[in-house]
Formats: sequence, C-alpha cells, structure tokens
Amino acid sequence: MRIRFTAEVYEWAARRNWFFVDVPPEPSADIAERPRMPRGFGAVRVTVSVGATTWSTSIFPSGDHYVLPLKKAVLIAENLFEGDEVEVALDVHDG
Repeated sequence: MRIRFTAEVYEWAARRNWFFVDVPPEPSADIAERPRMPRGFGAVRVTVSVGATTWSTSIFPSGDHYVLPLKKAVLIAENLFEGDEVEVALDVHDG
C-alpha cells in the first residue's frame, strides 16, 4: 500500500528534539484495517520518502491516526524545521 500526503512538521511537546508528522485520519484508517502481525505499541513498518531522502521506520497509532517520526538526518538533509509543510510518500509493509 502506497500513501502520499502533505503534513506539517511538529516537535513532540513531551520530548524536545523529537519531530513528527501526522498521517491523515482516512489513510490511517485504511492502514489500521489491514491485517498484520501485532507489533509493540501497535507499530507498523514502513518505507518513507521525503524529498530525495528514503528510509525505513515504523509509524505509531495516536488516536484516530498514525504518527511518523522524522529522523534528525532527514530534517538536516531536507532542510526541514518545525512548522514546515512536507510531502510524504509512505509504503506500508504487510509484515
């Protein structure tokens, strides 16, 4: 499953220097409906592309949506800051 969306970069209020974007509720619901093996914290493995940067990580449930952590290396490589709008391509893994 491939999902594309635009979202705002934000810093997690409880933990300084941890940055995320929210996967919109509709594609999040589609992701949640797909059967998969349970993983810690409800994590779902994904491959992400932001600009010219691609990496593997997990997204995590948060209410009616998932959150995608952004590595510091990605923020630096793509010159991203809190409040920036970013285009995300998300490939959701089945396993």
